[in-house]
Amino acid sequence: MRWFPLPGLGLLALACALAAPARAETLALTGAGASFPAPLYLRLAEDFQAHHPGVTVSYASVGSGEGLARFLADAVDFGASDQPPSPPEAARAGHGLVLVPATAGMVVVAYNLPGLQGDLRLPADATAGIFAGRIRFWDDPALVAANPGLKLPHRSIAVVVRQEASGTTAAFTRALAAASPLWREARLGTGKTIAWPGAVMKARGNEAVSARLRISDWSIGYVEYGFAERLGLPMAALQNAAGAFVRPSRAAGTAALAGGADPIAPLDAPTGAQAYPIVTYSWLLLRAGYDDPTRAAALRAFVAFGLGEGQTTAAALGYIPLPPTVTQAARASLDRVR
Repeated sequence: MRWFPLPGLGLLALACALAAPARAETLALTGAGASFPAPLYLRLAEDFQAHHPGVTVSYASVGSGEGLARFLADAVDFGASDQPPSPPEAARAGHGLVLVPATAGMVVVAYNLPGLQGDLRLPADATAGIFAGRIRFWDDPALVAANPGLKLPHRSIAVVVRQEASGTTAAFTRALAAASPLWREARLGTGKTIAWPGAVMKARGNEAVSARLRISDWSIGYVEYGFAERLGLPMAALQNAAGAFVRPSRAAGTAALAGGADPIAPLDAPTGAQAYPIVTYSWLLLRAGYDDPTRAAALRAFVAFGLGEGQTTAAALGYIPLPPTVTQAARASLDRVR
C-alpha cells in the first residue's frame, strides 16, 4: 500500500500528528452510522493506522439514523449513512455538510428454507407482497408460479426486518416502491423506519438480521450482500426493471452502477438486463469546516485513502468499487472539507 500524506500540514505538524506512535497527543478520529459499510470502515481504519500511527480511527455501527443524529450533535467527527440527509436535516449541520460517496453495495433478500433444492426467484410484486404482509406462506401461488420445479413448503413465512432507523431499510423500501405497484398500493412508504404489518422479527443492524436468518427456519429478510455472503445465506434472484431475474454478484452490482446515476442521489431502479435491482451508495457525512485544521487534514487523508486503495479492499469484502466518475465526484466533494 502507498503512504498517504496529509494535505495542508507542514512538516513539523505532520511529524507531531502522525509520526509518533503511542504518544499522548495521538489524534483520535471518531465516526458512527450505517452498519451496511461498517466492515469496510473498520478494515480501512486498521490499514490507515498501520501507515499513520499518530492517528486512530474508530467507527460505531449504530445505524444510519443514529449516525446522522450523532453527527448533527457534533458528537463524532464523521457520520455514515445509506440514505442522504433530507434538506431540513442537512440545514441543521452547524458547520456545513459535505456528502461524500464512499462505497456502494447491494441489498439482498436472504432466506432460510431447509431442504430447498434450487435457487429462489422473487418477482418484484412477490417481494413486496411478503414484506407488506400480503404473502404469508411459502407455497403462495405467486411464489409457486415464479419457481417452477421447486417444492415450496406450506409453512408460514417468518419475516426479519431492521429494528432501528436504517439506511438499508431506506434503500430496500425505495426499490420496492419503484418496482412494485403492490407496495405502492399498500401505502407503507419508504424511509429508514417502516411500520411493518403483521408479525415480524426485528434485529438491530445487518449483522444481527443475518444471524437471525441463519438460525430461523422458514425466514426471509433484507441485508447487505457482504453480511449474507460471509454467513453463507442463500440469496434470492430478484426481478429487475428489465424483467430479468438476477442473482446478486459483483458483476450485477457493477452493471447497476453503470447507469450513470448521480452519486449524490439514491439508486432507485437501475436499468439494464444484467443489473441487480437493489443497489445503493453509502455516504460519509463530513463538515465543511472543522475547528482544528490538523483534524480536518487527517480526516481528508483517511477518506482519500478509502477512495483510493480502499476500493480494492471494498471489493474483497463484497462491496462494489465506485466507478471512476463517482470517485472523481467524491474527491471534488472532499476538497471542500477544511
